[in-house]
Amino acid sequence: EEQLVESGGGLVQPGGSLRLSCAASGFTFSNNDMKWVRQAPGKRFEWVGAINSGGDGSYYANSVKGRFTISRDNTRNMLYLQMNSLEPEDSGVYYCSSGRFMYSDYVPRTQGTQVTVSS
Repeated sequence: EEQLVESGGGLVQPGGSLRLSCAASGFTFSNNDMKWVRQAPGKRFEWVGAINSGGDGSYYANSVKGRFTISRDNTRNMLYLQMNSLEPEDSGVYYCSSGRFMYSDYVPRTQGTQVTVSS
């Protein structure tokens, strides 16, 4: 059974950085594209970005392009989201999941990790 656990969230000032981690188990991590999705309070889920199974291709939402970087370590079954130049609009709960795309019926299966960008 696919299991994913996010960590690394917290409170950060605007302009700051955070690195989120996602520990994967229960499936062949290295065979799967992975993505990050976030949800701000009162808003819909937003696809943040994704990385292909080999880690040599990544894709980002326009809202985070140039500020966020997704990476992975297939030897450790770990997915990462490096977030720089954080803005208050980046606040929300961040979720990792398998697959590259987020469909309209997306429902997170994990607890996510809270990111709050505030002075």
